[in-house]
This record gives sequence, C-alpha cells and structure tokens, in this order.
Amino acid sequence: MSNPVTGHGVKKSPNRSPRHRARELVLQGIYQWRVTAGDEAQIEKQILAEKNLGRYDKELFSKLLRGALNQHAGLEALLAPHLDRPLAELSPVEFSVLLLGAFELAQHHEAPYKVVINEAVELAKTFGGTDGHKYVNGVLDKLAPQVRAAETAL
Repeated sequence: MSNPVTGHGVKKSPNRSPRHRARELVLQGIYQWRVTAGDEAQIEKQILAEKNLGRYDKELFSKLLRGALNQHAGLEALLAPHLDRPLAELSPVEFSVLLLGAFELAQHHEAPYKVVINEAVELAKTFGGTDGHKYVNGVLDKLAPQVRAAETAL
C-alpha cells in the first residue's frame, strides 16, 4: 500500500484531472489530520509547500479540505448510521475518503452525486486496502439519498 500522507509509491495516472488531483491532496490532508490530530491550517500550508504536486485545482483543494475538517463532527454524524462499525475502527484511509465523500455529497452540490461517489471509490482503490473501495461505495450509496434526495430520485 502506498503512503497517502507523502504520496510515495502512488501510481501516477497521466490523464488525471486537476479536480481528481485536488481530491487526492485533500485525502492526504484529512489522513494527516486524522493520524496526527494536527492543525488544519498548518496541514494545508504543509501540503501546498510540497514540490511536484502536479496540476490540481487549488480552489477546490482548499474548499474541500477546509470544509471537511471544519464540519467533521456533523459529517461523522451523517456517516455513523451507515457504518457497520464505529468510526474509530475505520482505517485512516477509509475514514478520510468517507469524510471527503460525505462533505462533497452534503455540501458541494455542483458535482453530481454519482461523480462524487465514483471519485471516492477511485481514491479508495488507489490508496486503501484491497476491498476498501467496496465499503466506501456502499456507505456513500446509502448516504446519497439522505443528503441529495431530489437528485437521487431521478
């Protein structure tokens, strides 16, 4: 497994979009926050100071990282009923992907819910354990109708 905090050992996709790369960096930041209980502004600053970040959507990165971390308690409450175990027992990668996915589903309606779930699944496939992406998909599939009722009813 590659290290989501440093990004070392991660398969690089040449066709990765700037929005997807922003989500990878957000995942890195949430992971770091979860593992170190660090300050979100310091984590953001540290990530932005790294070299070779590649092309990424800076505005999306900041919006998603700050939003997910600032609203983590409410997002955790939204996720909890859809989990098969306590949040504390999730791997840091699963937790980070789910927190990001929950924030995007609940607060970032410009991305269609299917895109949000797909992006979360792809992040879990790249950085998570063997079947972590299936778990992420299942949890976010259950959450989507709760926070995007009108869109999921179509």
